[in-house]
Amino acid sequence: MFGFKKTKLNLPGPDEALAGRTEAIQVPPRHFVNGHPMLPPYPEGFGRVLLGLGCFWGAERRFWQLPGVYLTAVGYAGGVTSNPTYEEVCSGLTGHTEVVLVVHDPGRIAFRDLLAVFWESHDPTQGMRQGNDMGTQYRSAIYVTTLDQKVEALDSRDRYQQALDRTGLSRPITTEIDEDPGFYHAEAYHQQYLAKNPQGYCGLAGLNVKLPPA
Repeated sequence: MFGFKKTKLNLPGPDEALAGRTEAIQVPPRHFVNGHPMLPPYPEGFGRVLLGLGCFWGAERRFWQLPGVYLTAVGYAGGVTSNPTYEEVCSGLTGHTEVVLVVHDPGRIAFRDLLAVFWESHDPTQGMRQGNDMGTQYRSAIYVTTLDQKVEALDSRDRYQQALDRTGLSRPITTEIDEDPGFYHAEAYHQQYLAKNPQGYCGLAGLNVKLPPA
């Protein structure tokens, strides 16, 4: 996106990572598509997960379109740098990957349904890239907020690996699955980008393989 070179394929070491800043990136008060508040607190009982599946513009749109998803926001997670800028993340010196924060009503859409959209919307076997987008910020990731989510995510990964193997796409899944390491909002112009710019870039592409039911 925007012509930045994104070719660093190794995570930075402690002495290499950028320090960042204490001030949080400012975001609009409300979601551009559904008008819900962008910042917590969110409704009691709603689920929260961070999903990284390549460029976050197209990924966010995929999730805000789902019935039962209360809120989406794009940002950075999984790295070292505090409150990074987009340019810093693109440098490969923050350790962060681009993620979508998804807040959902479990009474309307189950976590397993979010996982199905996640696996089926990108290629989780590519390591530090998605298609032509190369760099550490494009790695696949699921950052969970509960133990139940982690168990379900790991089980879904194993089922999706089996599905890939059956189709002959027997490359190992490289998706990180871990506890939520903290979420930093991306800049305001990235939030709901494809709703504001319908003809904007979207490199999201899956493998045409369905996640088998549990």
